[in-house]
Amino acid sequence: MVSAGTSDLPVAEEAAVTAEMLGGRVKRIYDVGVAGIHRLLNSCSDLFDARVAVVVAGMEGALASVVGGLVACPVIGVPTSVGYGASFGGLAALLSMLNSCAAGVSVVNIDNGFGAGYQAAVINRLAETREPIPMADKQPLTATD
Repeated sequence: MVSAGTSDLPVAEEAAVTAEMLGGRVKRIYDVGVAGIHRLLNSCSDLFDARVAVVVAGMEGALASVVGGLVACPVIGVPTSVGYGASFGGLAALLSMLNSCAAGVSVVNIDNGFGAGYQAAVINRLAETREPIPMADKQPLTATD
């Protein structure tokens, strides 16, 4: 779980708690935005060991691209609605993340920590067990579907 700034923490924590409730192990790397990129670089070993990275950022949302360029795992970008100036309630971060040139970056909607945490848990579970998260109301597709 990577968060750019302290104002992104509520969304990052929503994602982290969601992933943990679904059985995932979560390493939190907070306040490592591009304005202080040296803090992110100090956490590279944790990033390199990750199966999936959830990157939460407001403002221009550049952190998702930076992390995507560093790691070999999938990156789930979560734009947040925080920021000032021309952030447009998260739209600037959303568009920036959607236009990332780093391979392996996908994006959920603005402030959707739950969706990112759920997706990260699914990726982690598949990597560990090759089994999806069991869901009472969904049946897996078969070859005849």
